[in-house]
Amino acid sequence: MRPGEALPPLEIPVTRTLVVAGAIASRDYQDVHHDAELARQKGSPDIFMNILTTNGLVGRYITDHFGPRAVLRKVAIRLGAPNYPGDTMVLTATVEEVTEETGAATATVRVVGANTIGRHVTGTVTVTVPTLPSDSSHSSHSSHSSDSPSRPAPAHPAASPEEAG
Repeated sequence: MRPGEALPPLEIPVTRTLVVAGAIASRDYQDVHHDAELARQKGSPDIFMNILTTNGLVGRYITDHFGPRAVLRKVAIRLGAPNYPGDTMVLTATVEEVTEETGAATATVRVVGANTIGRHVTGTVTVTVPTLPSDSSHSSHSSHSSDSPSRPAPAHPAASPEEAG
């Protein structure tokens, strides 16, 4: 992780199911997120994604890239063009800043999510990722684990004594 590093883009199909499920999961029962007719009566061409779903997708994008041990410290986003069903949102990001700490690195990542109308979401995410311990910290630990350390491992897993019997 270094400043200037671009994350690979993530394409997210904006389905009616995603919009409605995201609204329900975040307890956002506003009709513009699940009722197309009421959304049209309020001036929208269709239902549209809520900010909490977008926030979750941005978080997923970052943690998918940096791994399961990544911790989101701050997500600051702003919505722009709506995400309507039938469109695709493409998330892209660039690492802006990295701070090294003992045992971890914290990065500020600029994120943009665009659809065919324009930019749906822009913002920054602060994420902390544990760094690998130095090789010297492993000197007193074995990398091999076994239920019976005195018995050598079989040459081939299928040839183990447990399965042969």
